[in-house]
Amino acid sequence: MTKIVLRLILPIVCFTLVACGVAPDAVQAESRLFLPLSLEFLDSYTLPKQAIEDLPVGGISDLTYDRQRDVYYAVTDDRRSPRFYTMHLTIVPGQEGTGIAKAEIVKMTKLRTSGGETYGRQLLDPEGIALSPRQTLFISSEGVLSSQSPPLIAEFDPQTGQELERLPLPNRFLPQADRPQGIRDNLSFEALTIAATSTLADDPFRLFTATESVLDQDFDPDNPPKEIPLRWLHYVINSVGAPVLVSENLYPLDPAPAGTLLHGLSAMVALPREGYFLTLERTLGLTGFQGKIFQTVNANATDTSRIVSFQPGTNTINPMRKQLLFDLEDLGIELDNLEGITLGPRLPDGSTSLIAITDDNFSGDQSTQILLFRLQGV
Repeated sequence: MTKIVLRLILPIVCFTLVACGVAPDAVQAESRLFLPLSLEFLDSYTLPKQAIEDLPVGGISDLTYDRQRDVYYAVTDDRRSPRFYTMHLTIVPGQEGTGIAKAEIVKMTKLRTSGGETYGRQLLDPEGIALSPRQTLFISSEGVLSSQSPPLIAEFDPQTGQELERLPLPNRFLPQADRPQGIRDNLSFEALTIAATSTLADDPFRLFTATESVLDQDFDPDNPPKEIPLRWLHYVINSVGAPVLVSENLYPLDPAPAGTLLHGLSAMVALPREGYFLTLERTLGLTGFQGKIFQTVNANATDTSRIVSFQPGTNTINPMRKQLLFDLEDLGIELDNLEGITLGPRLPDGSTSLIAITDDNFSGDQSTQILLFRLQGV
């Protein structure tokens, strides 16, 4: 959940990367890395305020689409009672274009430990969710540092909500009492996606996640970077062994705009072509919420898993490449707290849909917005 409080935002100076100061021919080569994508806004829908079993529906931080059942799983970041919703969207063509006719919450499922007990208060802060080919849900938690609850990425049963397996996290992501290291409070694993080349349950697939903001050891407050360096993790998961972390890359988060209160990477979704993603960077400033969607590529990015720190001047690193696809400020509508994106069903014209959703922070002054886009070029 994005808490509406003032936080320290990193000042902006230069960060030394191979991508800085590239020659014209390198710029042309980089442009050929990207797919010819386009994103067209179609509709906005506001989910009515409601409650299920005396728990308010809200705080939605991410969603994922189940194509077989034509439903979405949407995770809420309520630390008091971690849970996810099963949601159905009715997308129909109309005289003024394709739009969302209705959004309906059809089920609520509480997250349970591997022992089958519901998670207690202040143990999880769920942020990312992705459906796997074996019809399980992977969910990331930022952890709750105040209760010494560490971050986690785990697999859950979508019917019972019970935890099945945890992914190993490198020690560098875990806070240490004796030195600056690891995630910072409420700035951990916000984004999560799965890339699969097969729908067969026994075939291996890949999971990607990244921190919302920079780790403690990766910046110097007296000499901070221009682009904020995030660590992007790449796992391979299969049915015959434990999940394996195969690599890590540097994702360059855009500088925080002037007057920013909150800024970070809030969501990602893998595209059908291997190595290509969409990423959502969300900002809260003095004038409200903003968001940008980028096409992101991990080709030729340096494996940073053995690099202790990203502080400027310590390493030469090829970062992941990204290209602005859509500035949500151009929509001309008042945006809320965008936190989740997923590829949805095919639209009537055969193109791919992209669904974005906002986190209302359980506030009466905010809303759960659902935005519908047409994505072409995938």
